[in-house]
Formats: sequence, structure tokens, C-alpha cells
Amino acid sequence: QVQLVESGGGLVQAGGSLRLSCAASPRTVSRTMGWFRQAPGKVREFVAAMSWNGGSGLNADSVKGRFTISRDNAKNTLYLQMNSLKPEDTAMYYCAARKTFRAVSANGADYDYWGQGTQVTVSS
Repeated sequence: QVQLVESGGGLVQAGGSLRLSCAASPRTVSRTMGWFRQAPGKVREFVAAMSWNGGSGLNADSVKGRFTISRDNAKNTLYLQMNSLKPEDTAMYYCAARKTFRAVSANGADYDYWGQGTQVTVSS
């Protein structure tokens, strides 16, 4: 069983930055991992994902040029650096992981493990 714990959310003004972290256990070096978000009253939305070896990644069009996903396999941690935040980025952000050695995917149904989420609120 994989456990994922997100942190780093908070309240920030538009144009500001936040860095989300997702601590995983046990080791996730062989797992594709991603970030999703869900705003109140809206469906869950893909944000970004990175393959297990960091060789490939995907980013939603809405965050390209602003958000950067990265991972430190030695620390079993996934990151999401969020810059130039906008009010429409306000949502609960979730970390997710696939079973081992799966390809990167933007489809939430492909992910097998989910964290509890961290709230990001961007004020205008």
C-alpha cells in the first residue's frame, strides 16, 4: 500500500507562488506520479504528471509556463512549483501515484493511490 501526504498549500495573492510537496511511502522510485486538483462544484482536473524515471511528463494547458512538476526519488517526494498563481487556480490539490512502471497519464482513473489533498487559495 502506498501512502501519499501532501503539504505546502495555503492562501496566496494572485501573482504569488507556492510549492507543494507530496511525501510518499514506501519508495515510489518506480511509479509515475501526478498532481490533480478539484475546485468546489467542479470535476477533478489533471494538472501535471511525471514518469517514474523522470524521462517524460505532461502538463495541463492551463498551467503550462507557470507550474513545474519535479521529483526527488532519493527523498520519495514529488513537488509542484506553482508560479504566477491566478484565482482560478484555487482548488484542493491531490497527489496521485500509479502502479509500478506504468506510463505517464493525464487520466485520473489510471492512478491507484491518492493523498488527502492540500488546499490552495488564490485571492484576487
